[in-house]
Amino acid sequence: MCDWNQPTEPRTLGQHLAHRLSQIGVKHFFGVPGDYNLQLLDELVKDKFTEGRWTCNELNAGYAADGYARATGVGAVVVTYTVGGLSVINAVAGAYAENLPVICITGAPNSNDIYSNHLVHHTIARKGSMEQELHCMRQVTCDQVIISQLSDAHEQIDHAISAALHNSKPVYIAVCANLAALHHPSFDASPVPYSITPKRSNPASLEQAVRCAAAFLAGKQKPVAVGGGLLRLAGAEEEFVRLVEAAQYPFAVMAAGKGLVPEDHPQWMGTYWGQISSPFVAEVVESADAALFVGAQFNDYATAGNSLNLQQSRMIKVEPYRVVIAGGKGGQVFGCVRMDDFLCGLAEAITPNDTAHQIFKRLWVPTPVVEPSEEGSPLRTKVICAWHLFAHVQMLLDDKTILIAETGDSIFNCQKLKLPRGCTYEWSQQYGSIGWSVGQKDGRRVVACIGDGSFQVTAQDVSTMMRYGQNPIIILVNNGGYTIEVEIHDGPADNNYNIIKNWDYVALFKAMQNKEGQLFATRAKTEKDLEDAIEFAKNEAADSLCLIECIVHRDDCSSELLEWGGRVAAANSRPPQSD
Repeated sequence: MCDWNQPTEPRTLGQHLAHRLSQIGVKHFFGVPGDYNLQLLDELVKDKFTEGRWTCNELNAGYAADGYARATGVGAVVVTYTVGGLSVINAVAGAYAENLPVICITGAPNSNDIYSNHLVHHTIARKGSMEQELHCMRQVTCDQVIISQLSDAHEQIDHAISAALHNSKPVYIAVCANLAALHHPSFDASPVPYSITPKRSNPASLEQAVRCAAAFLAGKQKPVAVGGGLLRLAGAEEEFVRLVEAAQYPFAVMAAGKGLVPEDHPQWMGTYWGQISSPFVAEVVESADAALFVGAQFNDYATAGNSLNLQQSRMIKVEPYRVVIAGGKGGQVFGCVRMDDFLCGLAEAITPNDTAHQIFKRLWVPTPVVEPSEEGSPLRTKVICAWHLFAHVQMLLDDKTILIAETGDSIFNCQKLKLPRGCTYEWSQQYGSIGWSVGQKDGRRVVACIGDGSFQVTAQDVSTMMRYGQNPIIILVNNGGYTIEVEIHDGPADNNYNIIKNWDYVALFKAMQNKEGQLFATRAKTEKDLEDAIEFAKNEAADSLCLIECIVHRDDCSSELLEWGGRVAAANSRPPQSD
């Protein structure tokens, strides 16, 4: 528990910033030192409630803060000016797209230089360019402050952090290098606890939205419900489940919503993803005469290249603060309506109807059990039967694990895994930056599924995991290239940019270990190799960082990726509209 009393000694700006971070639950921040943030780092680490974790580069520090925000609610990253800030900006942009409050802190030039025409290093060598980093960060943060005067620092810090928490978006705080170790009386006052006023529903709009939605659904024969990734942003996961239970509707999730609702629920169907949906889910959802979409985002990835067969007139779309009934001409829109309030109200007003659930139960058949491959046969990554690679990954999952899927074929295979209650699932659907999962690990034991191409982007911070005693299990699928890009558009045979240089990953991990820390690294070429490796990772190597490199053929990918890749390619290659 943080000490809310006045400090026994005067606080510096850096100490005050660290104290405010600790008060919102940031026990670890991530960073890379650079000359403009060195004094700031000295002051930050003096706080007894928060600790620095040092990564190999700024991009991975940002990804780590992204993961920390997913796990705890808010993250923080500290880098130097411009060369650090413009490196971390890719991770900050991803956090913005995924609605994660990440506080990006950079050291900045001396306050005497920041608004002058002085030419200083770590800039683009143009006079008057001191705000270059600020201009870039404006596009991917919801609030930005440059602390160049001590008297303004207290208010600026509180304003930025409050904005991050209120909007669930990243913010940018630049601290001039010569101010970090200085004291100001405002830092010694008893701090006001953060109290973020929640957005409230307009009672009249809420009442009318519930009434109209209940009437719309009551006249339908076989309604269904589909949850999406914005359920987490709205904090409405439990309200969604209570609604579908009251309605007796079968429910699915869009790909970004996986892991937000229990998959052992009797009304659970699976993932709705157009033509690559779980078995029979698309048939039930797209034939429904009413579909209640809660927290869904309809981008090109989520819709498999805008190929969903849905009619707006049959849909109710529930957004974090808005409800749209039968969109398009004649549709109704209700603003200032919180998602959780709407779901609670609708649960009381809705007419139960399990027709679609009965239809799904009649259609559904268990996945056939296939005998294991012959002894010594190569690994396959398809999960159409219980003995392929990702079916073995299933055995790693329990209520104490976090499953992370990297952008690539792993996301399609992981969508088909059944998550036990308590098992968390993370992936970056909206932004989709490859390599994100390597820097993302913190907290409970992580099972990370990543392709070799993605891994090579951010491989350095395996050493950071070892440095801090992390024990993830990394399933590295080695197929020699960027498979997801291949299925969208393959390169020319004589100069294929989708093929990568193969690494000796086991040797790489051992080199990073350098005889320090605990490591289990192995290469699996057969199912028997994989079974043995997983068993060892779960038991004897439970406290070790584990690498299981799985060798698969370059052309071996899921059927879902084949379908999805073709549809996304078609969407990308549409001809320009005529003038």
